[in-house]
Amino acid sequence: MLRRTVAASVIGTIAEYYDFFIYGTASALVFNEVFFPQVHPLVGTLAAFSTYAVGFFARPLGGIFWGWFGDRAGRKRTLVLTLLLTGIGTFAVGLMPTYDEIGIWAAVVLVFVRLLQGFGVGGEQGGAVLLTAEASPPEHRGFVTSFVQLGSPAAYLIPTALFAVLEAQLTEEQFLSWGWRAPFLLSAVVVAIGLYIRLRVPESAAFRAVKERRPPKSPLATLVNENRAEVVGGTLAKFVEAAVFPFYTIFLVTYAASQGVRSGIVLDAVIIAIVAELILIPVIGRLTDRVGRRPVLLGAAALNLVLVVPAFLAVRTGDVVLITLLLIAGLALGHGGTYAPQASYFPELFPSSARYSGVSIVWQFGAMIAGGPFTVVATALLVAGHGAFVWPAVYVAALVLVSIVALLRMPETAPGRLGGREYADWTADRTNVRYLHKERA
Repeated sequence: MLRRTVAASVIGTIAEYYDFFIYGTASALVFNEVFFPQVHPLVGTLAAFSTYAVGFFARPLGGIFWGWFGDRAGRKRTLVLTLLLTGIGTFAVGLMPTYDEIGIWAAVVLVFVRLLQGFGVGGEQGGAVLLTAEASPPEHRGFVTSFVQLGSPAAYLIPTALFAVLEAQLTEEQFLSWGWRAPFLLSAVVVAIGLYIRLRVPESAAFRAVKERRPPKSPLATLVNENRAEVVGGTLAKFVEAAVFPFYTIFLVTYAASQGVRSGIVLDAVIIAIVAELILIPVIGRLTDRVGRRPVLLGAAALNLVLVVPAFLAVRTGDVVLITLLLIAGLALGHGGTYAPQASYFPELFPSSARYSGVSIVWQFGAMIAGGPFTVVATALLVAGHGAFVWPAVYVAALVLVSIVALLRMPETAPGRLGGREYADWTADRTNVRYLHKERA
């Protein structure tokens, strides 16, 4: 049953984030020409990234709604609905008319679809990780839940690889007229597989126990009254991961193009680096069970800080080997080291009766603030600096530093580092909700 739950969470997350990340890749490669052809290429890319960012701003609203729904109606039902919602939006992009066909309305429809996607994704990752976390043995929770985190890099890898193949096999005219639509239309297959597996997974035992004990009517009230520090600290701790992923996988592609470096070089390096990350994520998850969640998060955040300037310098050289090695360090170790621990760390911060809401709010508000406007702000800083990377580098470094400061003030939650106990209530028994927090005080 645990294996089935993990498989459902991984496949469902791949389907959900395939739908979300495919948009980011298309924004960097083609949307500036298909939907914003009347402006300078770099400005067109900025406009495309703006529509990409819209999805992030819808995610917190989705996180609040689906978090409440998941705490009241169940994890499984919520995850099925969010998968359907996001999948429909992605398929619709593949059928959309372009600027040449309907003018500015193409961009309007694009923004609406992006809002739909963001609202759906807002309830996805929080639900997927806590469904697995609640089914995992406490002593192996970091390792087991880390498999859910394979979904996001895999979901980025698939459309990136598809776009790389299409660009290589099609002429520019073919790619711009119909080739870019294929990955969006293929999302129907990915979503169908995800739905089939998710519908076969049982509801969380922790949620069933909460329902039997009649939890508080408002999970949000529980968070405000009892877990404000965890909500704020978790949101800020999310910044580093939310910022560095679009930095390595999307923005550096744009920076390469602005420097006259073929974007395919960076895309190929990204694919190799994400494969390495897929291998390392479970290793990092197991490490968090042994040494704790916080030390791993802090170490990876520090590595990302160190790599910011070298990343720009490597791309400027155009050297395939150097760029690949840098991205392996940044994605497999830097991003993987901040991403893998989140699947156990964030659920462990919150009590069962408000866990879906707590994880979703932390995840989505952190992603909105740090990841949502990232490509827009970084590209605008690049334009303002006439192609110089200084201010984009400062921007990335500032977001990473915020997370480092927040993590230094956050608690450790791994049961293996707390004598087998939980930081927050893991059952439906409300009498122990802040037990370790109170004991520490």
